[in-house]
Amino acid sequence: MKKFILDLTVKEVVRLHERYVLIKLTQSDPLPPMAPGQFVEVRVDGSPSTFLRRPISINFVDYEANELWLLVATVGDGTRQMALLQAGQTLNCVLPLGNGFSQEEPLPGAVLLVGGGVGVAPLLYLGAQLRQKGAEPTFLLGARTAKDLLLLDEFRRYGRLLVTTEDGSLGERGFVTQHSVLVQEHFDLIQCCGPTPMMKAVARYARQNGIDCEVSLENLMACGLGACLCCVEKVRTGDESPATANIKGTTTAGTSNVCVCKEGPVFNINRLLWQD
Repeated sequence: MKKFILDLTVKEVVRLHERYVLIKLTQSDPLPPMAPGQFVEVRVDGSPSTFLRRPISINFVDYEANELWLLVATVGDGTRQMALLQAGQTLNCVLPLGNGFSQEEPLPGAVLLVGGGVGVAPLLYLGAQLRQKGAEPTFLLGARTAKDLLLLDEFRRYGRLLVTTEDGSLGERGFVTQHSVLVQEHFDLIQCCGPTPMMKAVARYARQNGIDCEVSLENLMACGLGACLCCVEKVRTGDESPATANIKGTTTAGTSNVCVCKEGPVFNINRLLWQD
């Protein structure tokens, strides 16, 4: 997929939470094609301590309104500077980067999209695309408290919404892997993004129940192009495609090091060494 370096115009910045903002971007020309699970690398201007671009998941693309949504967690100087953007300012973005979630047709009968924290971001666009193709996704979103759950009304537009909170303030009490739906229903595919411990728990559940599962890794990605090697992850080579079979960095038979920003960030769990 072709990559672009664009100066996008800030259309709106919505404060969703004390730590989260939703930035809506646009431009005069139509936005380029983007897939769920891909990300952008954002140049942060005005922050003397931020030298590298920041990777941000594509939250949603509204082609009718010509809008790109970025859900940003303000965890450092760079993202805090982004939260201060005003309508009319520009944000320089490299996009779209990486490989997203699979959407091969015919789609599986029952798809479960699991997210936690800011990891819910790519699932909104994914759910919208699945719905457009005729699927009925189920969203299972987890957070510490009700106030930490984001964009719930948007998720409800594209599928059934289930939630868990650690304090029981909304939905079922506990973690996403403790939700009753996982016992009561069967799913053909799970697609997941969130904190690594959560994704590992979801992957374990999927393997134990023979369910195909994809996760979006959140390794540190500085360049987004596979050049800086910040985001290397060791994977199984037996599941690699011919295009990646000869990638440098093979360490032992059956494994190799790949750049998450280029080969991912989405991987089938069968390629990962988490459960080993």
